[in-house]
Amino acid sequence: MNTTDLVAHIRDHLALASLSLFTALLVTAAAGASVGRFGAVRSFLLSASNAGRVIPSLALLALMLPFLGVGFLPAAVALTILAIPPIAINADLGLRGVPVEFIDAAQGLGMTQRQVRMRVRWPLALPVLFSGVRLAAVEVISAATLAAFIGGGGLGEYIINGLANNDMPMLVTGALAISFLALSAQVLLGMVERRLASGTRDCLTVSESGLR
Repeated sequence: MNTTDLVAHIRDHLALASLSLFTALLVTAAAGASVGRFGAVRSFLLSASNAGRVIPSLALLALMLPFLGVGFLPAAVALTILAIPPIAINADLGLRGVPVEFIDAAQGLGMTQRQVRMRVRWPLALPVLFSGVRLAAVEVISAATLAAFIGGGGLGEYIINGLANNDMPMLVTGALAISFLALSAQVLLGMVERRLASGTRDCLTVSESGLR
């Protein structure tokens, strides 16, 4: 097995997954800010997010073909759409889970609505939001395997070529590499999530003491 080729495919796979995840995070943050200003939009956005979760990954990739053709871009767009629902749902849960007394206290200190969102709501919602990022990362890394069907590159090419040529070593190599990336993302992002949750609990404890 060509190690250089494997490394190149791993790099392409991670680039595709990372770009999709980052774009989904930016879109979700912007949508979350809109929901904060316009509560009527929340129901529509959550309904769209829930609907997006039931679309099979391969079907979503196929839907990109008539509009964007084949290659890296349509794969990235499809994976971004796939990553948005878990992040959006967890962002909503985290923002709605911020204790009302902290928001009231911030407003009592003279903070504007924007300051309350940026300094109170989003920081306290961050651990729950990051849980959605972790789930999305694992989903995107796994689904990026299918990107090879539309010319998106990545480790999915090992799976497709291994099946087409009955090359079991290539097939196993691709499967193991994808599994390793997904498990690594789960473990590493899980560690960050626990660190964020611990920091938020400490912050809440200190703040609650100050409010008494």
